[in-house]
Amino acid sequence: MPGVTYPEFVPRFPWRGPDLQTLRNVLRGPALPAAPIEGRKELLFSMRDGSNDRLAGLHFTAEAAPGSPGDRPLVVVVHGLGGSSDSAYIQVTTAHLLGLGYAVLQLNLRGAGASRPHCESQYHAGRSRDLHDVLSALPSDLTPNGVVVVGYSLGGNMVLKYTAEFGEVRGAASISAPIDLEAASYRFLDTRNRVYHAHLLVGMKQEMQSTPGGLTEDEQKRLEAARTILDFDEHIVAPRNGFTGAKDYYDQNHARQFLGDIQVPALLMHALDDPWIPASMYTDYAWSRNPRLEALLPRGGGHVGFHGRGDRVPWHDRCLEVFLARL
Repeated sequence: MPGVTYPEFVPRFPWRGPDLQTLRNVLRGPALPAAPIEGRKELLFSMRDGSNDRLAGLHFTAEAAPGSPGDRPLVVVVHGLGGSSDSAYIQVTTAHLLGLGYAVLQLNLRGAGASRPHCESQYHAGRSRDLHDVLSALPSDLTPNGVVVVGYSLGGNMVLKYTAEFGEVRGAASISAPIDLEAASYRFLDTRNRVYHAHLLVGMKQEMQSTPGGLTEDEQKRLEAARTILDFDEHIVAPRNGFTGAKDYYDQNHARQFLGDIQVPALLMHALDDPWIPASMYTDYAWSRNPRLEALLPRGGGHVGFHGRGDRVPWHDRCLEVFLARL
């Protein structure tokens, strides 16, 4: 986006290095208050695949900020792996955007958070049609100025894939998205990531076991036997969703292959020191192929961290603020 100036990221003391940036909200709690309970409304969206699954979204209406224009789009925020509308980064972004005068819809993906009681199946990184079903069912009075969709981590991959395939939005943004799913899966096998890996795998197993649809006896055995996220994708995610294996799942759904097809402004933010996602999937991409894309790749920030010096608002939310204002 020519002429747009985004703030520079400089880490805030003492949250220096990829791991402290990644873990800051866990260690200290969100930097901003959670989105207010009053004024929010829960919406349910039926999936059109015949499954009877429904996704839950929380809609927040913002009061117009002083001096703000009246054509602000609805911002739909999509969580990452193991997350939900309760995730700290979702709460912080929502509070910040509401303060700027943007209405927000926090979407819980299939089987996650508030969607869990309404679903027999589970989300994965490529379920972009779920997002299409939600956005096409939004009441018209909520979207007079269109929609911008924002995704975090795994949700970012889904958002970018959706934007390329359907493009029914004014713009899209991703934060720390694993746009090469296979490379991200293998990165978790690194020794330095063993604690992260173990924590995420436990959460994924618990999430799978608690879905109302339950597991077959064979699936339960395969779930218990899974020792890595790669195993989980190979023996649970792939067969449950019609893929021949983890590689087929990764190959069909990684967002990097779809970036050239995006036809609306899209902002991709990723830290080059992200401990979970290799920088090469971003640095090796020829961004000039699609002038609608803009990649912000600071040297630091961790995974969905970006706690910057002199500001309680995360850097990625400041950049999102600029992006939205320029649309």
